[in-house]
Amino acid sequence: MATRQNSTNGKQKSPRIQVVLPEDLCEKLSQLASQESRTVSNMAKVLIQEGIKNHSLRDNLFPEKSETNKTQDFIKALEKQKTQRLKGVPKRLKFKRN
Repeated sequence: MATRQNSTNGKQKSPRIQVVLPEDLCEKLSQLASQESRTVSNMAKVLIQEGIKNHSLRDNLFPEKSETNKTQDFIKALEKQKTQRLKGVPKRLKFKRN
């Protein structure tokens, strides 16, 4: 179970885990982190997120909509909206007369 600590202002910090890595894997993680200008901890978080996403998609554990499906749903929702004509000039725009 991940441990949760309190910060100095009283709010709870994100859960922490501790992982033991072989030397070669730790070196590869450090290299990846420096290539992407990240901390080693943040790089590990990103790789864990990607691994869980790939694993769940492969095994269909947590079905997520792909980005293209989300975009298509958004477009369909926009297309369903009734078109309305603007009443007058938008308030943020001001036209200068010569």
